[in-house]
Amino acid sequence: MARDTLTRDRIVQTAVELLDAEGLEGLNMRALGKRLDSAATAMYWHVKSKDNLVLLATDRVWGELALPDPAAVGWRAAAAAMAADLFGMFTRHPWLVPAFAAHVVYGEGKARHDDHHLAVYEAAGFTGAQADQAAAAVFTYVLGNAAGAAASASHARRLSRDGAKAEAQLNDAMTKAQEIAMNYPHLRARLDTAAAADYAAAPAETFEFGLQALLDGLERNVTNCGSGLDGSR
Repeated sequence: MARDTLTRDRIVQTAVELLDAEGLEGLNMRALGKRLDSAATAMYWHVKSKDNLVLLATDRVWGELALPDPAAVGWRAAAAAMAADLFGMFTRHPWLVPAFAAHVVYGEGKARHDDHHLAVYEAAGFTGAQADQAAAAVFTYVLGNAAGAAASASHARRLSRDGAKAEAQLNDAMTKAQEIAMNYPHLRARLDTAAAADYAAAPAETFEFGLQALLDGLERNVTNCGSGLDGSR
């Protein structure tokens, strides 16, 4: 593909596809150029650097998120929908989790989402820093849960790339983890059940359970907005 037929939009979309397939560690200009049938050096005419490309790709996927209207559905339903949508985005694009650790993530798409997220909690009755705290609490809860999906995606890539060697290493690590867990009564009780094979897997409903518990707490505290989230005066 000639340099003048490349566009930033095409490069960014292809970068997202590469990141989805290979993870953050698999993104490089040579691999991207191969997918675009173009020289790696041609990418730099449209994106400044690999780091800038990660930011552009991140902002592209942030545009996937819906912005439910709290006036139409209520603040809590809007907050729950945004959290579930955000979690879905992180699980579709698990490279976003390590991207947060390695980059200062910003852009129009993220700003659009963050602005609306604050508006949802302001609609609930939180003001100023309290709205910031409520939005941040939910966002970090979602991000923390998405870390498991990111780890699973990384393990899957290793198994696909390294085959039997990676599988043997993973099985060895799981065996050692279970041996250690057997020294602790609450963990041992779970390993002794029929579900021991699923020891490392969290129940499917864990995310929703935790989200609703978090929103319950915010809903109780919103009446204390005038005196602080902890109810102190």
